[in-house]
Amino acid sequence: MAQELGKISKLEATSFKQGRKLFLIPLIYSIKDAHPEYIERFDLYWKQVTEQVENLEAKLGKICRVYHESISLGGDDGLNIMERLNPKSCQIAKQKCQDGAKLEVIEDKELAEETIDWERCLFIGFLSDKVARKVSEFYIEASRKRYEHISKSIDETLKADEIAILFIREGHLVQLPQDVEVFSVTPPALDEIHRWLRDRSLTKEPEDNSQSKT
Repeated sequence: MAQELGKISKLEATSFKQGRKLFLIPLIYSIKDAHPEYIERFDLYWKQVTEQVENLEAKLGKICRVYHESISLGGDDGLNIMERLNPKSCQIAKQKCQDGAKLEVIEDKELAEETIDWERCLFIGFLSDKVARKVSEFYIEASRKRYEHISKSIDETLKADEIAILFIREGHLVQLPQDVEVFSVTPPALDEIHRWLRDRSLTKEPEDNSQSKT
């Protein structure tokens, strides 16, 4: 069960000494040609993530393993790919690796690519309900296998009493090992990003409806 980050400071650090631990970081990506208001919230989010991770390390111990979705290579090659995908998460990951942590590969490249391809198909849309159902089934099955692989990889690499950090998108369905104590890192800026995106969506919808009538 994930610990609420806000409550950690009220607990004695000694109560967390034993067992495997994982800091779970919602992976927020930049948006191409993003609005300055989004960029401001995006930058604040990652600043707060960095601060909260440092706070957790001060209480619980140093991070030994780094896990990141969509990365199928380890070492410098993996960090280079991560830099292109998300410079913000890469900055944190690179610092932890410099401090002695190891970047572990949790993705199966073929499964990850298959899942992404089926997801892209779903975004396109379909005329046939039958085709839509089939593609949805393929996506669900590929996702299931991918998440099972990620869970197994974490279980096999995270050793007794070690601490790891996992960067993964919200809404993931990874079932983490039951003996791993999960600390969800959810800075206030995450709610601000959600609210901003929701408000923008509500504002844009009437505009789109108005344009469709002209």
